[in-house]
Amino acid sequence: MATTLQFRQALRVGPPGDIWHKPALSAVATLGVLNLTLLALGRLDLALYTSAGGLGALYGHGLPYRARARTLAGVLLGTVLSTAAALTAAALTRDAVVLVAVAAGLAALHKLGCDAARIGPPGSLIITFTSASCAFVPQRPADLPPHLALTALGAALAWLVGMAPALLRPYGPDRIATARALEAAARLARSAPGTPDAAARTALVGAVDAARQSLALSSPTRWRALGDAPERLLVHAESALAAPAGPAAESTTESAAESAAAAAERYTAWARDLRRGRPLPLLDLTEAEAAELRAHRPGPRPSLRQALRPGSALLPIGLRVAVGCAAAGWLSLAFGVGRPYWAVVTAASVFQANSTLSWQRALQRVLGNLIGLAVFTAVLPLAHSGQPAMIGLGLLCQFGAEATIARSYWLATVFVTPMALLMTEFAGLQPARTLVADRWLDTCVGALTGLAACLLVTNRRTATRLSRALTGAETATREARAAAAAAADAAVGSEAAAVRGGLATALLELREAADAATGEWRRPALPHQRTADAEQHAHHLLAVLLERRGARP
Repeated sequence: MATTLQFRQALRVGPPGDIWHKPALSAVATLGVLNLTLLALGRLDLALYTSAGGLGALYGHGLPYRARARTLAGVLLGTVLSTAAALTAAALTRDAVVLVAVAAGLAALHKLGCDAARIGPPGSLIITFTSASCAFVPQRPADLPPHLALTALGAALAWLVGMAPALLRPYGPDRIATARALEAAARLARSAPGTPDAAARTALVGAVDAARQSLALSSPTRWRALGDAPERLLVHAESALAAPAGPAAESTTESAAESAAAAAERYTAWARDLRRGRPLPLLDLTEAEAAELRAHRPGPRPSLRQALRPGSALLPIGLRVAVGCAAAGWLSLAFGVGRPYWAVVTAASVFQANSTLSWQRALQRVLGNLIGLAVFTAVLPLAHSGQPAMIGLGLLCQFGAEATIARSYWLATVFVTPMALLMTEFAGLQPARTLVADRWLDTCVGALTGLAACLLVTNRRTATRLSRALTGAETATREARAAAAAAADAAVGSEAAAVRGGLATALLELREAADAATGEWRRPALPHQRTADAEQHAHHLLAVLLERRGARP
């Protein structure tokens, strides 16, 4: 039964993402301009190098534009540097064993860098795909400068396309982040009284924290356009946490349930107005809420150095990537595949936050690739009818991948596989049977070696991280209990906001650490009951502090 449930969970198709069209259209616009330009010049064989930079248009769509500009620049600079390393290796040696080692090392660096910086989807996989592909394309040293210039050109266009929506909706990401918090508040308000709602409460805490971080990163000119209306909406969204939690919710009266339903409708209406760009209401606040709003400052995010400090739970995952990708590439070579970049990329795609998620990703990858290879075989006659058709099919697959990636990874891989194979056809037509057979072999090898690396390279640091998070949550709970015991007029302003913010941050870290540790193989016993008790106490104290602040039901 457990195995069947895990299979169903891995293959479940969820709802679409709320902004899926943004990366989809950005990627199609960027790659379309690049590929059609190369087609007009008669040099479509150079599409790999421009696409390496152009695929950066997939990143940063959830960030305010000021933060997006920096994040996109960092990702694109890393892409250009990785492409330079891969092309240099290809120019210096034709030894496939060495090239596999280079691609595996780059994949590990990409994974560590993107996870530590919390880059978000699509993470390190796109950079790994492009650099691994470039590592196995024969190069001459004299070709390196023009090929890198093409990558930089694609990256520059990706940056411009990613920033272009700021001309139409300069505060769109701020509105979307606030709307997500309000929608999370509506889901919590609609939850049935007396049922376990810890997940919904934690989701709301995370959504409010993410929205406040987004607003803090926004341009200072937002205040002239929107004022503090988004922050006031977040105060009202957070007030949904003041509702009773756990057993206390069982005594909820019918009138309170009706009030919660009305609150859910208000949250939903405000979220709808935010997403549609309508004027924002300037909501009234209690004196305590207004005092905290003036004093509130989002806590700092962990720096890259802190995330990669000795003892970090990310380091074993980086080692898994290096070992698994290298083993996948070398085993693929042993089976006779001449350019085993697909095995390296498949292994890199398998590694997730823990072993259970890695197993699910391997299953999704294999299934998606198998169906994707069938799709590629079916559309091959049309693709071979001319280069314009090949470009059109590639862009269609790119759009389909972004349209489905939030719903299911295996479904998105159905589109990613033919798109990647069509990119290899840009440089020249290849025997279809050999191409499909090599990719299927690489998929199986990459998935199996990735899972083997998860078994061989243990990550017991997830349990250590959970222990630290548990201690931090219990400390934050004691501080919050002391604040809740203080006089009502003392529990407002900057001190109360700091205490409650510290408790919320500790709660989110505890849940993330518990999820990562629970799914890890070969780990020590975990304090499940202690973790559940700490979360329950934290949620209870958050509700008490919000009631003290004068939150509305």
